[in-house]
Amino acid sequence: MDKVDSFLERHSLLASCIDDESVLSFILAEMDKGLKGEDSSLAMIDAFVGTDVSIKPGESVIVLDAGGTNFRTCLVTFDEDRKPVISDFRKVGMPGVKEEVSKDQFFSILADNVERLIDKSDRIGFCFSYAAEITADHDGIPIVFSKEIKAPGVIGQKLGENLLRVLAERGYDVSRKKVAVVNDTVATLLAAIAECPDDASSYVGFILGTGTNTAYAETVSNIVKVGRKGDQREIINVESGCLALPLGDIDEGFINTTKDPGKYWFEKKISGAYLGPFSAFVIEKAIGEGILSASFAERYHAIEPLNTTRMSHYLEMCHNAEYDLVKCVGDNEEDATALYKILKSIIERAGKLTAINLTAAVLKSGNGTEPRYPVVINADGTTFYKTEFLEFYTRLYLDQILEKKHGRYCRIVNIDNSPTLGAAIAGLAI
Repeated sequence: MDKVDSFLERHSLLASCIDDESVLSFILAEMDKGLKGEDSSLAMIDAFVGTDVSIKPGESVIVLDAGGTNFRTCLVTFDEDRKPVISDFRKVGMPGVKEEVSKDQFFSILADNVERLIDKSDRIGFCFSYAAEITADHDGIPIVFSKEIKAPGVIGQKLGENLLRVLAERGYDVSRKKVAVVNDTVATLLAAIAECPDDASSYVGFILGTGTNTAYAETVSNIVKVGRKGDQREIINVESGCLALPLGDIDEGFINTTKDPGKYWFEKKISGAYLGPFSAFVIEKAIGEGILSASFAERYHAIEPLNTTRMSHYLEMCHNAEYDLVKCVGDNEEDATALYKILKSIIERAGKLTAINLTAAVLKSGNGTEPRYPVVINADGTTFYKTEFLEFYTRLYLDQILEKKHGRYCRIVNIDNSPTLGAAIAGLAI
């Protein structure tokens, strides 16, 4: 199987092809430039939310969660033990998914789903899972919609301000209402603060699902572009999926086949929307270079385009005759082994890149030097947990790079309903 290893090495598909210290230095440099407001592939958006949030028993927050294809609303109340209780939950389709909506239609739909809750709290936490500029008054201004949302008139509009405007037009007194808009990764970090308050030296929010992003807490004086002084800490939305990290020729070729080839380079190397299609691109190259046989190619070209779930299935159960990739290799052991090594290498490399990204966030936090007080990473996303070997390799390389090389410690947790809980905490912070 030397030819498989040669193929993987030639195209920089092995984890060993990734120089972790070089990549780490590149990420940290991009983070620093983003904090200074210099040209960088990392936006480093100040969330204007600190990490010293206090929760009082009995406090309630209206929560909005806009992400993917669904829009969720509910009331979150903290009980006597300061644990969140979710009530009056409703889920509807995200406006703009099925058809384009105007600015007025968009905010009208949001208001329709908030009306039943409007008298239950003066605090509103809004988790907005799309790129947005966060303002000093905690509002959010959409920069671009991904995930096929069609609402061009909302770009550049203040989310909280327009929601309250529509509610006021309907006769509600909104004079005491306050809205805090946060990114879903920021909300994920805030959820960790609520659930792991005692043994953490700092926190990182991390999402690896359809897309990917990272958030961490930074000292305000280091956020040079906002021009403020002080040693208090505020959460930074890194927008890490946009990291412009060049790798091999196959990576470049694949990126050029995607929508917006100049954007989301890092996301296209590790996230659920792209791992499957990237694997398919690599398989085609392997067929072209004779790594996989003509008989495999014939069967492979007859199945539907590969996605991340079906790619993972082959690594999970490579002898399950119900899986289409197993059918593609048939009884050809050389094809079967070559395909397994190719797919596993892609996942191992993604795990190493993920670990380097998280290492950068922990190092930038300045914490995690004591093993009993680690940086708590709240990792959310089905791709991270469900893709075979991805969590394993992330943890493996975190141990090798973060702990063994840099003497920092972390603990990964998975907190249920993180966007909802984090949005509620953001609502309490204003």
